[in-house]
Amino acid sequence: MNYKLSALLIPALMLTSSLVLLGCEQVTNKPNLTELNKSKGIDTVTLHTASQEHIDAIAQDLAINYRLVSNVATAKCAQSIANGACFEVELSFTANKAIKAKDWTIHFSQISPIQSFESEELDVKHLNGDLHVISLNDAYSGFKQGETKTLLFRANFWMLSQTDALPNYLVGAPNLQTQVIESTKTHIDADSGLEQLPFVVPFTDEVTQFKRSADDKTQWLNSKSLFQRNLKLSELAQISDHAVASAIIPTPKAVIVDENYAVVDVSNGFHIDFGNVDQDTVAAALARLNLLGLKNSVKNKQGLALKLQIKADSNKVIGSYSLAIDAQSIDVVGVDANGVFNGLQSLASLTTLNTNTLPVLVVEDEPHYAFRGMLVDVARNFHSKEFILKLLDQMAAYKLNKLHLHLGDDEGWRLEIPSLPELTELSSKRCFDIQEQTCLISQLGAGIDTTSSVNGYYSVSDYQEILRAASARYIQVIPSLDMPGHSRSSIKAMQARYNKYKALEDDAKATEFLLNDFDDKTIYSSVQFYHDNTINVCMESSYAFVKEVMTQVKKIHHDAGQPLTRYHIGADETAGAWVESPICREFVANNSYGVTDISQVGVYFIERVANILSDLDIETAGWSDGMEHTRKDNMPAIVQANAWDVLFWDGHDKVHGLANRDWQVVVSSPDVLYFDFPYEADPKEHGYYWASRHTNTEKIFQFMPDNLPVHAEFWLDRQDNPYIADDTKTPLAKGQTFLGIQGQLWSENTRSDEMAEYKVFPRLLALAERAWHIPKWAVPYNYQGAKYSQKSQVFTADMQNKRDDNWHSFANTLGQKEFVKLELSGVDYRLPTVGAVIDKGVLKANIAFPGLGIEYQLSGTNSEVQAWQVYSEPVKVHTAVKVRSRSVNGTRTGRVTSVFLH
Repeated sequence: MNYKLSALLIPALMLTSSLVLLGCEQVTNKPNLTELNKSKGIDTVTLHTASQEHIDAIAQDLAINYRLVSNVATAKCAQSIANGACFEVELSFTANKAIKAKDWTIHFSQISPIQSFESEELDVKHLNGDLHVISLNDAYSGFKQGETKTLLFRANFWMLSQTDALPNYLVGAPNLQTQVIESTKTHIDADSGLEQLPFVVPFTDEVTQFKRSADDKTQWLNSKSLFQRNLKLSELAQISDHAVASAIIPTPKAVIVDENYAVVDVSNGFHIDFGNVDQDTVAAALARLNLLGLKNSVKNKQGLALKLQIKADSNKVIGSYSLAIDAQSIDVVGVDANGVFNGLQSLASLTTLNTNTLPVLVVEDEPHYAFRGMLVDVARNFHSKEFILKLLDQMAAYKLNKLHLHLGDDEGWRLEIPSLPELTELSSKRCFDIQEQTCLISQLGAGIDTTSSVNGYYSVSDYQEILRAASARYIQVIPSLDMPGHSRSSIKAMQARYNKYKALEDDAKATEFLLNDFDDKTIYSSVQFYHDNTINVCMESSYAFVKEVMTQVKKIHHDAGQPLTRYHIGADETAGAWVESPICREFVANNSYGVTDISQVGVYFIERVANILSDLDIETAGWSDGMEHTRKDNMPAIVQANAWDVLFWDGHDKVHGLANRDWQVVVSSPDVLYFDFPYEADPKEHGYYWASRHTNTEKIFQFMPDNLPVHAEFWLDRQDNPYIADDTKTPLAKGQTFLGIQGQLWSENTRSDEMAEYKVFPRLLALAERAWHIPKWAVPYNYQGAKYSQKSQVFTADMQNKRDDNWHSFANTLGQKEFVKLELSGVDYRLPTVGAVIDKGVLKANIAFPGLGIEYQLSGTNSEVQAWQVYSEPVKVHTAVKVRSRSVNGTRTGRVTSVFLH
């Protein structure tokens, strides 16, 4: 369900234990130190054992550069790994001051494991997860001032983004305090607020650095190609001010706008008549109206009447409502309190800031999907309570109703469990502690500071504040603490608990919740390259742990007023663990569960945990790749399966198979719903890309979740090549539908709340549109089954034109009405890059969201920096220029791109 660097990047790949055993192979032999120095004309230098002073100086003075050499596979790539695909990186180390210390090392994070390397004086080894270590070999001769040494390494697969490199390289020596090397720290761009990695050399070559292979048709998006793409939209019919004013996001099922575009004056706000509606049940929606400048209270006698009412109707969907605005009153009628709340959010959506009018209209509305979700991964890198509360506000504003909170994974445990304090005392933070007695070892470039923003957890009171805020906004929080894979943080915490009670000679408590078999000699590598991240599913203490945690989480939810009715167990990406576990061998030989082979124990775990949850009155959810192997008869009646199968790899087959089990399927397709992927195909764009190089807001808007295979007609695979979707093998059974859709923000390289907002917004608004509203241009699902490709043309030209018209309206509404609301709420949404060309000496520029500002900067002479100027119309220029976008409120700018003279 999250970042793949093996099983999904190369579907047939199975990482072997040899990678774990061999580490990194040095291609060249280590030369003799004296002979090497003599050949280089260097006098032998006496090296000293490293002191703390040396370590501190190296951290300050060693300049590291990370340069991608090529993604083009050569004979030097390990042919038994990743189908022979690898990339080469040159790490260079330049000493700004002489270094005469020895015995120091550099630990660093590298997503793809290093398989081989070349260096005269440096060695490198993969340790665990993404952690590697560089050490000094026998040929090491110290650094003269200004000297540069290099390490060329090869790693699995490809590097297609500059943000693949991870920051915070750590220099240390035995018994000394480790320090972060200054040159590898992140910087924040003052204008855009975006994270920068100054030590990474920018990509320049499209063939060797930007593409996976010779078959890769992905085009590097530049200002010119973006200008042409934006131009297609600008050529559509002009979107009128009336259309923007009457637009509601997400689009209602039916809207009738006054034919004369009449408006009502709301300069005095609203006088509220709550009718049979409890004021507390809509307080959050009224607070949003107030934020947008629409005063509302029962005491506001001067305001326009705002009448609220609940009219129960069993024939209508939960959350349905009607909204009518005319000169006498505004009437919101909901099928329930949630419906009234939704109607008020539509009223907020109609609001255009700095105006005092609302359009006269009538709305009848209901959601398309019952499950309209957003996942946030706070386990890999923590995100603050404040970020989550702000996200809940925006989810409610756009009628999303499920927050899947991913609280536990290999790299962190983020929820306080009062009876198991080790989970947060140890596993809520990463630092440099090889023995992992005070923290988890640094992964994902976390550094050494346990108080940094990537570390942390939600206390019980924090989490309950989130729950109460969610309840007030009709959002269900579905917690996830991944298991049995992705569980390193809990395994290490319970190992620390074991050590604590073992020292107290309390064996019963020591082993009560132990999650690993100390005698298990199995050698395996998880998808994220850990060899110790999988709970032993044959130990009774593992199930005692699950029950204890779930009992505690259930109580926390109950005490916050939001009962825990559904829990996501993960159940995905379980590597080949347990094979050599004596406990598992004994279990397979002697059990009453019908398990007769070690290959069955993973399924046994999922089925047993699902029934533990059922006994606690909690419904089970999990990822499709784990859930699909279970036996339906052994599972509870209600099961949610998050389907994250890639569409261009026949993912629809698995999704349909799960739905045909009568399970509740939540479509979570990585091709379009993974918000940790880049917006555009540009190596400067942040994010992973194993299923998509470009997932912008328009692509999400185009999604037709009811008909997954039809996207083969107009979308491409991850190398931008056409693909075929054959839906004749596993079509949906007649009448089967999906429960809903969910956007995913995985956080492996999302290290701040600001970057999280950048990745989520504005994509979240398109997610809400597709979760709530089914457009007329959507292709209905064909239950007979069909084959789709670019030749099948079921998605007709007329449908495409309607879709593009709808997107044009949607984009204008975002740029002219919604972005300013995000800014008012303090949301740092992504500002798009600007499309631009210089045509016969005239700069022409455009932008995906009309309403945002465009600025340009002429190239200076003699290093002179030119001022940025506002672009409002084509302008004559005589030099190359830089362009950028600016937010509505003027406080932020987008990423700068260059436009060259032809």
